[in-house]
Amino acid sequence: MTGLKAHRRRVAKGPELSGIRILIFDFDGVMTDNRVLVMEDGKEGVLCNRSDGLGVGMLRAKGFPIVVISTETNPVVSARCKKLKIPCTQGHEDKLAALKDVLDERGFALSEAAYVGNDLNDLPCMRVVGLPIAVADAYPEILAVSKLVTKRPGGFGAVREVTDMFMKHLGSY
Repeated sequence: MTGLKAHRRRVAKGPELSGIRILIFDFDGVMTDNRVLVMEDGKEGVLCNRSDGLGVGMLRAKGFPIVVISTETNPVVSARCKKLKIPCTQGHEDKLAALKDVLDERGFALSEAAYVGNDLNDLPCMRVVGLPIAVADAYPEILAVSKLVTKRPGGFGAVREVTDMFMKHLGSY
């Protein structure tokens, strides 16, 4: 089996989560379906999955650190993260530098981080973290470097799938 189908078989089980102490999400294409609604006044909107939000909230409530890193500078990212009560950092052309800053500020090593991404701008981060995770509809280059691939695409429950894996690993369900 080759290509996407081969990668979809590598769904998280649990041992891969050992040693992971922080979870980093990309926003567009991971927490959304990668589409943007542009209004006539130029304001943008995205669709997010409420189940994903519930999963983030449950994992956050267990004290597990979650951060969003986004290339975009967009109020919608801040608004969603504020609602989820998780920190976000945005406007980063160099996401790897942003990732290193986030981890340094919180006292984590790259090997202790899981990073969930979908597109080429996530590649530098995914190459260096302990657990690179791709959403099901990620670009082939992202799938190729991922240790785990969700069954669901970005914006349609992929985030919940990841948070559920961590909740199970923590013995929370």
